[in-house]
Amino acid sequence: MSTAFLLFLVIVLGTLVITYYASKKTKTTHEFYAAGGGLTGWQNGLAIAGDYMSAASFLGIAGMIALFGFDGFFYSIGFLVAYLVVLYLIAEPLRNLGKYTMADMIAARFDNKRIRGVAAMNSIVISIFYMIAQLVGAGALISLLIPSLDYTSSVLIVGVLMTVYVVFGGMTATSWVQIIKCVLLIAGTLIISLIVFAKFDFNIGTMFSEMKNATPLKEAFLNPGNKFTNGLDMISLNMALVLGTAGLPHILIRFFTVKDAPTARQSVVVATWIIGIFYVMTLFLGFGAAAFVGEAAIVKANAAGNMAAPLLAQSLGGEFLFAFISAVAFATILAVVAGLVLSAASAFAHDFYGHILRKGKAQEREQVRMAKIASVGVAIISILLALFAQKLNVAFLVALAFAVAASANLPVLLFTVFWKRFNTSGAVTGMLVGLLSALFLVAISPNVWNPVAGKAILVGEPLIALTNPGIISIPLGFLGAFIGTYLSSKQDHAKYDEIMVKANTGIRELAQ
Repeated sequence: MSTAFLLFLVIVLGTLVITYYASKKTKTTHEFYAAGGGLTGWQNGLAIAGDYMSAASFLGIAGMIALFGFDGFFYSIGFLVAYLVVLYLIAEPLRNLGKYTMADMIAARFDNKRIRGVAAMNSIVISIFYMIAQLVGAGALISLLIPSLDYTSSVLIVGVLMTVYVVFGGMTATSWVQIIKCVLLIAGTLIISLIVFAKFDFNIGTMFSEMKNATPLKEAFLNPGNKFTNGLDMISLNMALVLGTAGLPHILIRFFTVKDAPTARQSVVVATWIIGIFYVMTLFLGFGAAAFVGEAAIVKANAAGNMAAPLLAQSLGGEFLFAFISAVAFATILAVVAGLVLSAASAFAHDFYGHILRKGKAQEREQVRMAKIASVGVAIISILLALFAQKLNVAFLVALAFAVAASANLPVLLFTVFWKRFNTSGAVTGMLVGLLSALFLVAISPNVWNPVAGKAILVGEPLIALTNPGIISIPLGFLGAFIGTYLSSKQDHAKYDEIMVKANTGIRELAQ
């Protein structure tokens, strides 16, 4: 355990050094929110991948595949395919129209306080949902490595560190922590994958053949239906995963850290390749954990399976590999939560405080100070919520955040650019219907209610069978935007042609 503790200290000290140097370059709002727009396509691509390959990816998906086989791989497929939506529909229009947040893009067409307020609220809610997943993973990981630290203490440690990164280093520190974490994660995952593949004589056919008898599920391990027995639930999950990325605030703000739209597109291409390679390797992590760690040991360490990857590293490479992979997982969590805190703080300080309360008159120093205060507030709320979510699988928690993002944000982002008839009322209605329907459906689902004590947050019968609300809430988000538009007599067409030109060319000022 001393090796693990030493590597943890190296990770923490290294990221604090990055934060220290970044703090010297973080004085203005542009530097705090967007790293001054100075990242290259490669750098931002690595940072996006680092932001995206979260605790859910590394810890949750490996555990899902190890315990449920094929059904766990749905997460890998959905997370990867999602970047096609981002690449072709969102990245360039967002960069061309926005400045610091998602609300900036919508406000480029509808300069309305209600829209900014609702968009900011959505960003904060989604970020907190996602952050809870990372903190749950962090608590389980540190408790496993350092038994003297309980879950609560572990969550508090990560919460304090993530707040320090954002408050002092802003987007510059967050970006470089994500870049370094991405390189470490790919390296660590590749090492484990090669060792696992070697165990199967570097033969895919042999690996799949042996997995038929490696788990209690036998041949069913390679078939769907072990976790998602409801076909609609499986479709709902994949809808949320594929469409949700394009509405995640902490991913969207990354496109403002580059100089222009072509660089934003390059960022997505780089990120997609890295993410694709990583998610292929999650198959080796899951199969390896199932075969060489075993279901009993995985569940004993963490009932949701979140410790499958570190336990596999320990089984294959002893204490050093276990310590290295655990430290990488810790870096993964730190990088992602920093990005999440920053996205939520930006939404509050830039959109709500700067444009609604101060009516666009807030000074740069004042707005940065408010963003730092908001960072602390968001961190405290997330930590408190994470303390009640210890027994939930982190991949599932992230899937809920994706469902809310796809339901509340994606319809409005697409209609803003591609629908001329769209208006202010439609935007507000779409965001509220998507957000509230997703949250309500989660609140009455089996994730919150279960007749068996300890299986969910509350004891009782769920009102719906769906564990992910996407199949209902995503269409409701689009329908809310559509109906809200047609029920309003307000005409917001004036800027549409200008928005289309700006979204596709990046020209900021058009000749009158």
